[in-house]
Amino acid sequence: MPSSLQLQRISPINHTAPAARMHHKQPKPTWVCPVSAEVSLPESLLHHHTHAVAANQCCSVAVRAIDAAVETVWSVVRRFDKPQEYKKFLRSCHVIVGDGDVGTLREVRVVSGLPAASSTERLEILDDEEHVMSFSVVGGDHRLQNYRSVTTLHAALPQSGGGGGGTVVVESYVVDVPQDNTMEETCAFVDTIVNCNLQSLAQIAENLAKNNTKSSF
Repeated sequence: MPSSLQLQRISPINHTAPAARMHHKQPKPTWVCPVSAEVSLPESLLHHHTHAVAANQCCSVAVRAIDAAVETVWSVVRRFDKPQEYKKFLRSCHVIVGDGDVGTLREVRVVSGLPAASSTERLEILDDEEHVMSFSVVGGDHRLQNYRSVTTLHAALPQSGGGGGGTVVVESYVVDVPQDNTMEETCAFVDTIVNCNLQSLAQIAENLAKNNTKSSF
């Protein structure tokens, strides 16, 4: 099954709250699920990609088909302590609190050339049965404030002709829009990073699958 990537962006509507005695109410967040129905995401995973998006935030999703079994892809994704293995914009990672369970904190260092130096991230979800991983950015030297990402894996539907056995990776996120940027600019920047990460993940997982196949003979 050839690798493929789909990107979709959703920018929440900016509702203007009515004024009342010189006070303005903050607009309530809009619940957004940016995953297209074409993805055929299992119902058990759909709620993970439903985000509360405030008026000053943007939300987007990337979908990648990988020609490797779910367990093979998951073995790479679940390593909260080693995101740099497939996230090539990261130079290093150091776990500062925890032992890999939910609540673990890591500090990652970013490669030069990006408008960031480091990021402190908290593991929010690690579900080895449903293959769900989520983290949020809680500190660091960067511009992606209140960033939260959710990644899910599920088996690809069998193809006509007997093909199948691959994995569909869905990664969605929500993040604040920096004061001097638009929603479109913010999504374009983050989408580029997510795109590159998933492309790298596909290459690594597919190579692992090929090596596993060779070693079985």
